[in-house]
Amino acid sequence: VVATVAVVLVAQQTLRGLPGWLNPFGEETRDRSGPVLLKSIRDLHRYEAASGNFQVIVDLEKDAKFLPDSLRGKRTLFVGNGSVDAYVDFSKLASGAVTVNEDRTAATITLPPAQLEKTNLDPRHSYVYSTERGLIDRFGDFFSSNPNNQQQLYVLAAEKIQTAAAQSGLKERADANTKTMLENMLKALGFTKVTVQQSNAQ
Repeated sequence: VVATVAVVLVAQQTLRGLPGWLNPFGEETRDRSGPVLLKSIRDLHRYEAASGNFQVIVDLEKDAKFLPDSLRGKRTLFVGNGSVDAYVDFSKLASGAVTVNEDRTAATITLPPAQLEKTNLDPRHSYVYSTERGLIDRFGDFFSSNPNNQQQLYVLAAEKIQTAAAQSGLKERADANTKTMLENMLKALGFTKVTVQQSNAQ
């Protein structure tokens, strides 16, 4: 078995060095995708107030309990780059959230707290940096491909970036930026006193 595995791996490396038209295992990529289907459109009533860019290195290791790593095991380093936006949803303004005095010189606005969008992972700048595999895993990967391995890395990277964004002060920055935007806009409309405060509702 070991000899067979060794022969297959050597043949694989040798064939990779051949031109595509000589390599019997060479691949040709053709895009047969259908047209994009529009499933829905929804209106947005939010102010995108801040955005954070993040990078994470996912170190994922899978081992067999009773086999050494040189035979069965896989360790992958994945570099994930993505962004998270913070926004204030104006559609959630409560009744009476905006009050104006009689001579229209002062206004008070009570805003809901900022929220975070889901992580937008950049596929062009997210990639597998390195992969270490045991002999059995190399032999298996030669005959099959498992797209779930890549998907797991993307999911882990997105989850870690989302957690980091929640702890980064991004929502607080969005709250401050929204307050500044509303103050400047209302003062430009003639209000001399503008008070922007945050509700306790989450």
